Amino acid sequence: MKQTDVRPSVRRRTALGAALLGGALSLTTGLGAVQAEARPAHHGATGYVALGDSYASAPAVPQQTDADCQRSSGNYPSLLAAAKHARLTDVSCAGATTAQLTAAQGTAPAQLDALTRGTRLVTLTIGGNDIGFSSDIATCAGLTAGDPAGSPCRTHFTTGGTDQLAQRIAQTGPKIAQALRGIRQRAPHARIAVVGYPDLFPEDGVGCTSAAVPFAAGDFAYLRDTEKKLNAMLRTEARRHGAVYVDTYAPSIGHDMCQPSGRRWIETLAPETPAAPAHPNAAGEQAMARAVGRALDRCGARRRRAGHCAYSAPHPARTAPAKPPAIRHLLDR
Repeated sequence: MKQTDVRPSVRRRTALGAALLGGALSLTTGLGAVQAEARPAHHGATGYVALGDSYASAPAVPQQTDADCQRSSGNYPSLLAAAKHARLTDVSCAGATTAQLTAAQGTAPAQLDALTRGTRLVTLTIGGNDIGFSSDIATCAGLTAGDPAGSPCRTHFTTGGTDQLAQRIAQTGPKIAQALRGIRQRAPHARIAVVGYPDLFPEDGVGCTSAAVPFAAGDFAYLRDTEKKLNAMLRTEARRHGAVYVDTYAPSIGHDMCQPSGRRWIETLAPETPAAPAHPNAAGEQAMARAVGRALDRCGARRRRAGHCAYSAPHPARTAPAKPPAIRHLLDR
């Protein structure tokens, strides 16, 4: 069992974990105070456009290229673009919800403004902030001290018989659908890839309660299942709207925040390598780039029905590590 001793010392330290995540939330949503170091030009953009939130922008992952949106040159869109020599317009932005696809976010313009009829590839990582998942994680961390061996987070969000997080996911589905229609309208010739979220918590549900991962023993499985529901919704909407769904969860199993440093791709609430709390580090972004590359390569250049192109990446234990495949042909149609 991975769970550590949860005596009163852990009760005192869970407040630290919640505070760390709360600070990270302020960091990833306070976008208006700092001028961007580099802003991609929207006019005449062609090739590959990356849309999305902090799981695409990669806050704190070296090298940061945009202070407002906390965007890294080591994020998965940059790695994917480099692998296929694509012209990248990366407008992913930490803290973004589906609302920021069509409305400004601080000094950042609406993300869909980056699209043109010449765009050939679009990746979209969005939805987590629509359901408030980061703030929900902070809430869960704050509840641990009261019942570290139980499931206070699940109890909190399911009081009254309705799972509030599952309800929010269902309510976000139409927003994803609208986003995909907006992308198609602005970039009618583009291949669209909806990129899911990687595995944050142990797949077996066994926790690792500590100061750095301050969740109650019974809440790891609940949070894992919530993330799976979010990804399932994204997959469904991708299929319904002719987009490729990219499963980044399966290849990241065994690299969650409970794993030791060097093995984990998702950092704890007290990151040991450069990344935002509960976000992918550089290795995690590399894994996401591989997953997207494989998905697009598998689908090929021909436009197909979404049900034929939804892609689940192989489990890492069954495959050797691979570089993002060359899929330049998607841009040359």
